[in-house]
This record gives sequence, C-alpha cells and structure tokens, in this order.
Amino acid sequence: MNKLQKLVALSALPVVAALMPLPAQAAARPSCPVPSKAEVKRSADTRLDKPPRGTAAIKGVRVGHVPKGFTSGQVLVNKHDGITEYGYQWTDDRDDVDRRHRSLWIRVVCWPKAKSPAQLKNGPFDLGTFSGDTSTVKIGDRQVLTQEGDGALGHGRYAGWVERKGVVVTVMASQPLVPELTKIIRSIRL
Repeated sequence: MNKLQKLVALSALPVVAALMPLPAQAAARPSCPVPSKAEVKRSADTRLDKPPRGTAAIKGVRVGHVPKGFTSGQVLVNKHDGITEYGYQWTDDRDDVDRRHRSLWIRVVCWPKAKSPAQLKNGPFDLGTFSGDTSTVKIGDRQVLTQEGDGALGHGRYAGWVERKGVVVTVMASQPLVPELTKIIRSIRL
C-alpha cells in the first residue's frame, strides 16, 4: 500500500466511526431523573427555599406551568426498596388545614417494574399511595390515575402516570389548584 492509499484509508476512519451505531447505553437518554448528592443532602436537612424554585425545580424535569402564590418550596428525596422518589413541593404560608392552603407536589419515581397506571395502586411508595377510589382519565396522550387527596396528602386531587417503563410521575394539587391540574400535568416534560 503506498502513501496515498494509506492517507485515503486514514481519512475515511472518522466517517466509518460516525456511521457505526453507538452502544445502547450511550444512545439512550437517561432512563429516570435522579437527584444529585447535594439534593439528597438538602432533602435530608429539610431545607426550605424562600422563595421557591421555579419550573426547573426537579433536575431532569420541566414543569411548564407552576401556579403563582407560593412562598416556599422543598426538595424531597426518598430511596428505599430499590426505588428512588425525587420531587419538589411548593407551598404558601397558610396552615395545612386551611381549605385555601396552596400546595403542589410533583414527584418522579424511578421504579423499574412500572409499566402501566394500574400498577400504581400497589406501588411501593412511602407516601402518596393510590389507596382510595381511583379513576383513569386521558390527559394529552397520558393515561392518568386520579383520586381525591386523603388525610396524609391533604385536601385536593392526586394524580399519577407511567411516563415510560420504569418512570412514574405523580402530582398532588391542593383544592385551590385542582382547576389547574390538567394544565400542570400537560406541562410536565422529562
């Protein structure tokens, strides 16, 4: 092989490398948003954000519509039984029992076994289980399981869906925010 042939062969290597498929792990987007070490510590320390964070409060999640009127917020992280629960809660200064209390909790659960909304009724969540009377509604192209908020979650509406295999999203909106719940759910992007 002469020098010219070697040069041509070497110049073709980047083209060949670009055409080769990437390994599946490198090509796939991250399967589930996970909290950083700093977020885990922030949650463990129960530190409040005053004012609360905005639409990008959860790393890897975009909430296009966060209603106005919140005075504080908090990162919530819980790891147990092979799953990770990672979310953010926005609240106002009213007492939790006040029916005008404004609270919004959005959580992503990395649960490898999650495939369908029906599984959420028996999900391994520490808080925010679908244990009451549930109904399924279609919001955009999502099949969303909903129920009335119970005592532990407060008053309002609780909703959840499987975004993709292994990734669950839940939203708890207090009673004053229920009219905006569909808009909130539609605005969430992972």
